[in-house]
Amino acid sequence: MPEGDTVWRTARQLREALAGQTLTRTDFRVPRLATTDLSGREVLDVVPRGKHLLTRVDGGVTVHSHLGMDGTWRVSTPERHPRGGGPAHQIRAVLATGGSTATGYRLPLLELLRTAAESTALGHLGPDLLGADWDPVEARRRLLADPERPLAEALLDQRNLAGIGNVYAAELCFLARTSPWTPVGRLSPPLPARLLDAARTLLEANKDRIARTTTRTGRASPGQDRDRDRALWVYGRDRRPCHRCGTAVRTGRYGPPERSRTVSYCPRCQPGPRPDAASP
Repeated sequence: MPEGDTVWRTARQLREALAGQTLTRTDFRVPRLATTDLSGREVLDVVPRGKHLLTRVDGGVTVHSHLGMDGTWRVSTPERHPRGGGPAHQIRAVLATGGSTATGYRLPLLELLRTAAESTALGHLGPDLLGADWDPVEARRRLLADPERPLAEALLDQRNLAGIGNVYAAELCFLARTSPWTPVGRLSPPLPARLLDAARTLLEANKDRIARTTTRTGRASPGQDRDRDRALWVYGRDRRPCHRCGTAVRTGRYGPPERSRTVSYCPRCQPGPRPDAASP
């Protein structure tokens, strides 16, 4: 699942492939960009911002994309075809230079912005955990602005801090040894600094890894089930034994009904409020 670390790594791959190169072909397969042609322009940079990707092109234009739940960008060369992207009908964007082609699959958001006006689309985002603007004091202030909000929901809100998705929201609640439904204002001491430190540390540690891990023992090896199971504390481990105490991990939902999310937790290691309905 794409989160801030995945987006950071994707930006680096796109930057290495495209930055400083002239676009020879572009293909945007969304209705409002269908006639757009950026060929002949130089790619200046590719910048991550939380879960957003900003591909800046000569002429003051930015290609703004978001990976959503399962979007991806794949880079290919004449010698290397892209792997794992998906079938052709899922392609939403193609940016080609003389030596590389970046193909975006299943992108739920794809638009062109004026580079000078990027803030109009992204100005609502909180401090970026992997950005130069990271400010734990401001992130903490934003998180505590609604002290009754459940911790998992507050962590996931990109207006508070940018880069956390459902995986890290669950893992951070476990590391904080508190229920995902604990109101942020009731943490003791109120929102401990170590929680934000842990969030930044985890994303920094995983930004260079294909398979992320939040445990010290898990190696997140894609080819070994045991290693994958040990890579995360609770996320995706419903009904399996907690690594710390052996209690079966459970799941419940949080957030407004119209856009609620599922979160995994250990009922023994994470004391506090519980959802009205949880997996048996």
